[in-house]
Amino acid sequence: MTLETPSRWRSVLPHLAEPLPPDVTPPRASGDVKINIPVELIRHSVSTREYWDIPAPVVERYRQYRPTPLWRARGFEEAVDARVPIYVKNEGGNISGSHKLNTALAQAHYYKAAGVEELVTGTGAGQWGTALAAACALFGLRCRVFMVDSSLQRKPYRGVLMRMLGAELHSSPSGLTKVAAKEDLAAGNSLSLAIGEAVEYAADNDGVAFCIGSGETYSILHQSVIGLEAAEQLAALDAPVGTVIGCVGAGSNFGGIALPFHAAARTAGTEGPRLVAAESSSTPKLTRGVYAYDKTDATGSGPMEAMYTIGSDYQIPDAHTAGLRFHGAAKVISAMRHSGDIDAMAVSQADALDAGRLLARHESVLPAPESGHALAAAARIAASPDARQGVLVCVSGHGYLDLAAYEHFLDGGVEDQSPSDEALAHAVSGLATVAVRT
Repeated sequence: MTLETPSRWRSVLPHLAEPLPPDVTPPRASGDVKINIPVELIRHSVSTREYWDIPAPVVERYRQYRPTPLWRARGFEEAVDARVPIYVKNEGGNISGSHKLNTALAQAHYYKAAGVEELVTGTGAGQWGTALAAACALFGLRCRVFMVDSSLQRKPYRGVLMRMLGAELHSSPSGLTKVAAKEDLAAGNSLSLAIGEAVEYAADNDGVAFCIGSGETYSILHQSVIGLEAAEQLAALDAPVGTVIGCVGAGSNFGGIALPFHAAARTAGTEGPRLVAAESSSTPKLTRGVYAYDKTDATGSGPMEAMYTIGSDYQIPDAHTAGLRFHGAAKVISAMRHSGDIDAMAVSQADALDAGRLLARHESVLPAPESGHALAAAARIAASPDARQGVLVCVSGHGYLDLAAYEHFLDGGVEDQSPSDEALAHAVSGLATVAVRT
């Protein structure tokens, strides 16, 4: 069987237990930021249409690296004492090194059609910044990236790759924006701040648009190619799975691998596999956060969204898994967590890196530390006495530019910093929980 590159995206919105809570726009003051998004991307976010044709120029680029491989990881199974098969879907084989290129290409296409000349973004681990730089180069757009400084220091070659692709790169806090000058925010050195800097830069410059690659509903739609392919690949192997797992920063990787299975089950009237979001124990929004309205970035100028959050002002501990260091989960992921349609599991940094080591040793694939969280969750579930069917896990990206993290782990220097209950309670104490559906 020859698997074709998907020509349509599949939306989960028609299959939610109830409509998404509306965003709340704060009162505008002079100088507030307004984010302009192409109409087609807005439609992707609000329409209950299930299938969307992928534009031909985007499909053409997808064909350069899709479909991505899926295989039964027998060596990894043996290493973790799995009782059921573990199937791995690897998204790390493109120039960005991750799944992020799936939405970067789509967004570059739509922004180009809307007349935008430059895209600007914030990035944590650097996969999204690299993906956007690559997409902008292919679609003839300028690109500017604000990257979390602590992450850039750990993986400087991410920055080199972005610059090779033509992007202007700034470490965040950069000193170029008003939001970075705020002492309390700059100390956080977080993805929320990098995004805030990008939002401010876009607002202050003509022909520039802010672009985000994870938490937005349209980003999750574009990632559905992962799960759509995986379902076909598993069917070709006659390999049913009882659990689907992806790591979660804001949620696009998990959404991409898992939500097409939810949509298919709802359409067929069947139960479907268990969907498990694997998050960092240092940023435990889905396992220990609250479902409330919160800011999506450090500026607080955009709409407040209903999300599982540990508080946008919470000072997230520094970690090697920068791509998961975001305070909240996407509103689609959050709504499904609240309705009970998805489960969540917190994984320590050490366990994630150990799972990555095992995959490299037994499957010859080096995953990103972020992906290690999903692999560790897969190992736990597959080795459980309750395991009955196979487990599908998504490797969101490769770890070749994360070797410093693995070196730190191998040398015994990794420490996990799970927040205390008191710290989390303080961080969310001012949030409005009126959005919570009961």
